Amino acid sequence: MIPLGILAAQIAAFLQIDIAVAHNTTPFVSAYPFDAGFGVKYANPATLPTGLGNQAALTATDIAVAHNISPRVTAYPFSAGFGTKYANPATLPPGDARGLALTATDMAVAHNSSPFITAYPFSAGFGTKYANPATLPSSTAYGVAFTTTDIAIAIDSSPFITAYPFSAGFGTKYANPATLPNNFALGVALTATDIAVSHVSSPFITAYPFSAGFGTKYANPATLPAGNGFGVALTATDIAVAHNNSPRVTAYPFSAGFGTKYANPATLPTGDGRGVAFTTTDIAVAHESPPYVTAYPFSAGFGTKYANPATLPAGPAEGVGFTK
Repeated sequence: MIPLGILAAQIAAFLQIDIAVAHNTTPFVSAYPFDAGFGVKYANPATLPTGLGNQAALTATDIAVAHNISPRVTAYPFSAGFGTKYANPATLPPGDARGLALTATDMAVAHNSSPFITAYPFSAGFGTKYANPATLPSSTAYGVAFTTTDIAIAIDSSPFITAYPFSAGFGTKYANPATLPNNFALGVALTATDIAVSHVSSPFITAYPFSAGFGTKYANPATLPAGNGFGVALTATDIAVAHNNSPRVTAYPFSAGFGTKYANPATLPTGDGRGVAFTTTDIAVAHESPPYVTAYPFSAGFGTKYANPATLPAGPAEGVGFTK
């Protein structure tokens, strides 16, 4: 029997929320404990990612970074900090990695060379690469998202979004949505009931019901984001878009479509938004100017901005993720 004190410590570690920021200056990833704000930055990993960080993803036990130089994806065990880097996958992604999704059992990497998406079983390291989907995404993939049953990929040419059932590998591609996003997609978010795509050109965000495929496109929000959508985050109740141009992040209630836009945060991110992520109580935005990451409590809208981390990410941030 596990002593109660040890069990309590294990449960606390499992419930710990962390935040990771992918950025374009060494060490390329910065991670912090997060509890109503940023804790003290974790020490950098002993073996750094090899190139510019484009996205970071966390689970309760692992962290991974998508980057632009071989091996293009780097992963570590993670428990109150970085462990020893996992061995690279036997079959590497063949192009610069732009997006990343990680669950307790699988990883997917979006990249700029065919097959544009590469996926692996993942449990204490990389398993053997899954077979490519029978119908590939049409071009460079910028974002990827999982649910327990599906995977979706944001791409830079028509149809701009591609989705598949996913269970220990790719199933047959779902039919394209009847109404496509209207320009190349940079981010995607997926829940058990909905999918959202952030993209270049107005309306900058496009969303659909999603259940074993795309439903009829939801009406655009009444108040659009102010610029090109680089990142999107979606929960059962809310949606947020990171974009260029002030206010750099725009959020809405979301339930079978867009509600009335939430008021902008009182203190805005300081640079163009590149990525956005939710927890059940918070939101964080990765952006191009110091402090490079900005976070707020979030409950039916933005609360007062949390203090910046004491040690900032080292450069412009491209992606942000909380523990999932």
